[in-house]
Amino acid sequence: MPAEFLDAPAPAKLNLFLHVTGRRADGYHLLESVFQLVDLQDRLDFTVRRDGRVHRIGDVAGVFEDDDLAIRAARLLQQASGTALGADIRVRKAIPMGGGLGGGSSDAATTLWVLNRLWGLDWPQDRLRRLGVALGADVPFFLYGRTALARGIGEALEPIDVDALTYVIVAPPVSVPTREVFTAPELTRNTEPIRILGSRDERIWSFKNDLEPVVTGRFPEVSAALSALKDAARAAGLDPSRARMTGSGACVFYPAPDRLLAEMLAGDVRRCEPGVVHVCDGLARHPLGSRQVG
Repeated sequence: MPAEFLDAPAPAKLNLFLHVTGRRADGYHLLESVFQLVDLQDRLDFTVRRDGRVHRIGDVAGVFEDDDLAIRAARLLQQASGTALGADIRVRKAIPMGGGLGGGSSDAATTLWVLNRLWGLDWPQDRLRRLGVALGADVPFFLYGRTALARGIGEALEPIDVDALTYVIVAPPVSVPTREVFTAPELTRNTEPIRILGSRDERIWSFKNDLEPVVTGRFPEVSAALSALKDAARAAGLDPSRARMTGSGACVFYPAPDRLLAEMLAGDVRRCEPGVVHVCDGLARHPLGSRQVG
């Protein structure tokens, strides 16, 4: 059994659209979305400990160790499995926090997958996904490991294919509290569910993010970043309506048909200085490979 796993990838995700279709009695919102992995990634290092301790090596700015989703995931798996082993975990962040890119959830999923191997548990993917729900609604998707149509609170997943695209992502200088967005009185919660969504269905780009009007109305930095993306698309002769926010914000993105065009759009957006601009390729599968995603 290996004693360490270094440089494990934890990719970000985009919501290509996000509909709020209802609300459960327990307060959780019912969602409908297509999740797309991108190659903007955190990196994690794991070393097995024999004394049972789970410990973070190094700091993550603004995140206490006990609040770190990677640490929480390790401790949850340890408790659920009854293993006597522990781990040292180092998290190297590249995904903006509070941006709707799922960085913390991705870190948690990578932790569950890697420690499942290092601790010799060999739990099947479905069992890890059920455990992951307790950490956050996005965690099961990262364990699922491929482009997916998500329903329910985000845990009901089915595979879908989308065109290979390069994404211009803008991270404005603001963090958006998810709870504030989902509890906003102006949030629309009754979007009609999609009956059928086929692979590479162009209707994806006619759908919307129901959370976007709430966030842009409350956070001018997000509105400015979205406007910069739309202006750059319009100047390039592209459809500006395809610019949108991911998750509950604050990050916004544009799907470009190729890398060259994406770099051109990114250059135009950077001149407006709306935030940090990333150019990322979409990933059809999680980089941890087929053992994870089936």
